[in-house]
Amino acid sequence: MSAGAGELFAPGTFAWMLGIEDTCVYPADGADARTVLDEHALTEHDIRQTSDLRLAAELGARALRYGVSWPLAHPAPGVFAWEALDAAVAETERLGLSIVADLVHYGTPVWLPGSFADPRYPEAIAEFAGAFAARYAGRVEHITPLNEPITTASFCGLRGVWPPRLTGWEGWVRVVVPIAEGMARASHAIREAAPDTQIVHVEASTRIDAAHEGFAAEAELLRQVGWLPTDLLLGRVDEAHPLHPWLLAHGAEPDALARLRERPAPPDVIGVNYYPDLTPRRIVDVDGRPVQLAYDGGAAGLRKVLTAFAERYGLPLAVTETSIEGDDEARTRWLAASAAEVRALVEEGLDVRGYTWWPLFDFVDWSWAAGGANVEEFAVSRREADGTVRVGMAPPLGDPREGKTAFLRRMGLVRLDETADGSLERRRTAAADVFRRIAAEQTALEEAAG
Repeated sequence: MSAGAGELFAPGTFAWMLGIEDTCVYPADGADARTVLDEHALTEHDIRQTSDLRLAAELGARALRYGVSWPLAHPAPGVFAWEALDAAVAETERLGLSIVADLVHYGTPVWLPGSFADPRYPEAIAEFAGAFAARYAGRVEHITPLNEPITTASFCGLRGVWPPRLTGWEGWVRVVVPIAEGMARASHAIREAAPDTQIVHVEASTRIDAAHEGFAAEAELLRQVGWLPTDLLLGRVDEAHPLHPWLLAHGAEPDALARLRERPAPPDVIGVNYYPDLTPRRIVDVDGRPVQLAYDGGAAGLRKVLTAFAERYGLPLAVTETSIEGDDEARTRWLAASAAEVRALVEEGLDVRGYTWWPLFDFVDWSWAAGGANVEEFAVSRREADGTVRVGMAPPLGDPREGKTAFLRRMGLVRLDETADGSLERRRTAAADVFRRIAAEQTALEEAAG
């Protein structure tokens, strides 16, 4: 199973893919430059674009999930800055890489002061999506309108980490409904501008259970909420939907829900993101309050989330993000286990058409833009020096003024090492060689099959 640039996600094909971490959040609420979170700049991809893209091709990827840095590419209404994207598209064409373009990755342009809750947001992303699709029609044939709406709503609407910095379920609803409207309007704009373009809807998978019966209701709510952005996009949230009353009770506008029902935007492919040690959560009691504790769900968890998406939506799937943090052995082990699980699912008849290791190279932890403070929503278990195991939120990683080393997340096939002058060297890991071998084996199999 493999796919060339022109055959990505075609029935009966399978694409081995890579992704470059592309979180791009430029606050418009008066915050200073230290709160900017631009992974292309933090990882030096902005100045190493050509060599990084060549590296992806050298490792055998047939496609690359690639962020377009919307806050930078759309500096004002009706104004676009295409230079960096033009260069990336030209280089990937030369390399034979297909791009799955990631239009929104957690941040909006600074001229939308309300970010995702700004009344102009759905119109703004539709304008950008249409302009992007028209410019790269026939060259970029796969577009993701917004990466991980469930995660975006958590960081931006539930917990106030990123703009518009709303909190509580009312804040979550104020963000998630316009996000869904924006995805739908962007999808329609893309299809109007470039009808042959495929829409790849990328969502984080949700795996939640409860440590005891007292948390069962909360676990069930979180599971249902995990489906909600995709249900909204597909026009499924009518009066019979179990969360329709809940949405209205938390401030959703009936007219907005009606618009989504009346003009849904089903994608061509659903991308599923799963991290074995981060996605599975168990609600536990920490200091008298319920907290999500991340645990390792392994390949069995990957099977469960892919099967659940297939059963609920009946659309083609792709694994659009997976990896694990750790040393070379840990990453190599997960690559082999997850690839084998996906192969088994395909052989069993599940319509999975791609696998993406995300990220190609390590990235800078999001706490960088929070002065080093932990910004995740889940707790972790840690073994103390005396051997006891404690559960709690992750401690601060360090001080950004002291450099990036403490903030580098070791999840890439390529390691980033900070040098004495602060630059980041790229070093291939053993897992990179395994990925290249797996991709090459699949390419050879399809070529042999004709």
